[in-house]
Amino acid sequence: VQLQASGGGLVQAGGSLSLTCTASGRTFSSMATAWFRQAPGKEREFVASLSMGNRYIKYADSVKGRFTISRDYAKNTVYLQMNSLKPEDTAVYYCAADDRYNPGTSYYYWGQGTQVTVSS
Repeated sequence: VQLQASGGGLVQAGGSLSLTCTASGRTFSSMATAWFRQAPGKEREFVASLSMGNRYIKYADSVKGRFTISRDYAKNTVYLQMNSLKPEDTAVYYCAADDRYNPGTSYYYWGQGTQVTVSS
């Protein structure tokens, strides 16, 4: 499975960005998916996840109410809609996927990351 994340960029605080993750070799319908991020000098952290079948959705407390994870089965794509962005959201964002139903924060497949920079 190969994951490709895109959609990052530079945005002012309060703005919005939509990240996209596409998969090749598998369909997201049979996988749990998630977004993580890593800021400079910090460890990678969980952002949001969507279980197989979309039954369980989880967000980090820091993004609740601002970010939305979703999946388009027809396009085999997972999205992360980010609103009300803050400078502390600046990081490289990674999409991830796993064959397990709801793997929590441990995922097997990873994309290459897309940079999100929020200016104050």
